[in-house]
Amino acid sequence: MCTSLAYRDASGKVYFGRTLELTVDLPYEIVFLPAGFELVSQVKDHPALKVKARYALLSVAMPDRLPSAAAPLEISDFKVLEGLNEQGLTFSLLSYPSAGGKQKPVDVTRAVLSASDLGAWALGQFATVAELKAALAEQPIMLESLALVGGVVSPFHYVVHDRGGASLVIEFDKGQMSVYDNPVGVMTNGPRFDWHLVNLNNYTFLSNVDRSSATFGGYKAVQPDSGIATAGLPASNTSVGRFVRAVYYAHFTEQAATPDEAVRTLAHIMNNFDRPRGVTIDYPGEGGGHMEVEGLSDAGSAPYATEFTCWTSLADLDRKLFFIRDYRSLNFTCLNLGALAGRQTPAVVSLQKLSGEDATDVIGKQ
Repeated sequence: MCTSLAYRDASGKVYFGRTLELTVDLPYEIVFLPAGFELVSQVKDHPALKVKARYALLSVAMPDRLPSAAAPLEISDFKVLEGLNEQGLTFSLLSYPSAGGKQKPVDVTRAVLSASDLGAWALGQFATVAELKAALAEQPIMLESLALVGGVVSPFHYVVHDRGGASLVIEFDKGQMSVYDNPVGVMTNGPRFDWHLVNLNNYTFLSNVDRSSATFGGYKAVQPDSGIATAGLPASNTSVGRFVRAVYYAHFTEQAATPDEAVRTLAHIMNNFDRPRGVTIDYPGEGGGHMEVEGLSDAGSAPYATEFTCWTSLADLDRKLFFIRDYRSLNFTCLNLGALAGRQTPAVVSLQKLSGEDATDVIGKQ
């Protein structure tokens, strides 16, 4: 499904990486929204919530409906899956199938925020986790059925990081919203975030120091290779296993001396969560849950589902650089949000059209 983590360099600057896994490659779009854009979030039976963005943002987005000749897609139809704003705040949407459930009713006279617009609202309005956390205490958020994923009620939780290192998990469990401070800076998928933290109590033995020799009776055993320290890490690609591995790699990886080295180091970390097609497969009716998207099916004819890493993104929160690669690529393409911050109009570019080391100009020319 998804793995996200924060990494710090030797000077304490923060970098963020995440992967997104599905069984099908979707038409992802890179969307730029300028400072001053108006977000209109409409929930049935409530007045529309209208806010103007204080900050420009760059995001990976998906439309929330299928276009038609009579109703082509508009900028408001694109919903943020992953993003970075000009203040160094990141937002990530991660799959969480048990999010749905009955919510407490909100006074129909109040404007509420659709969970689908949470990314654009958070990135457009706030510079820090603390600001967002305070606003969440006052702003009602409503889960909605999503037609593109079979009518499931917003099956996600949401992760936010800021350039100071603070991290937040926003989670709806059976319809009840919880907001957690995230001391490890890592998130995957279900179960609940607080469960993942409790589960770390089972891994206090982990260390990055290889114990390469031991004596058993009169026999001295010597490990002929390095890397035995990772033997205690979970091996599976389940969300539980990935959470523990992500904490390990984020915590023990050497802190890079420069920002460029830090981005490369983060890319190496995220490579540990890159999943090729077919590594794990699920046959229909034999367990395994996957998010299905209306109008799209697996590109192959295989009689099974296989999750793969559709894309991986990195963010340098201090320099406002966003890097991304899709399944077709081994190298990352850079988008410089700082160079776009003065732009006054939105831009939408297909992820598949990005190429080369720096694609900022592709956005700038839209």
